[in-house]
Amino acid sequence: MKELKANAERKDTPLFNRLLSVKEVAAYLGISPRSIYNCTGPRARKPFPVKPKRVGKLLRFDIEDLERYIASL
Repeated sequence: MKELKANAERKDTPLFNRLLSVKEVAAYLGISPRSIYNCTGPRARKPFPVKPKRVGKLLRFDIEDLERYIASL
């Protein structure tokens, strides 16, 4: 996951490298992608602590938001 952080810190990369897919977030946090999908649904009992950005039907998460969440734990 160091490579994800390294890509996010580089100034010459486009914004979309900062946005992670559900699979990448699951690997980063060590949980299953299904858990993320279950927590981001409209009727989720326990919502995911980081609000996703929707790009069409796709869910994307900003790596900076994820790192702020992890730092707050």
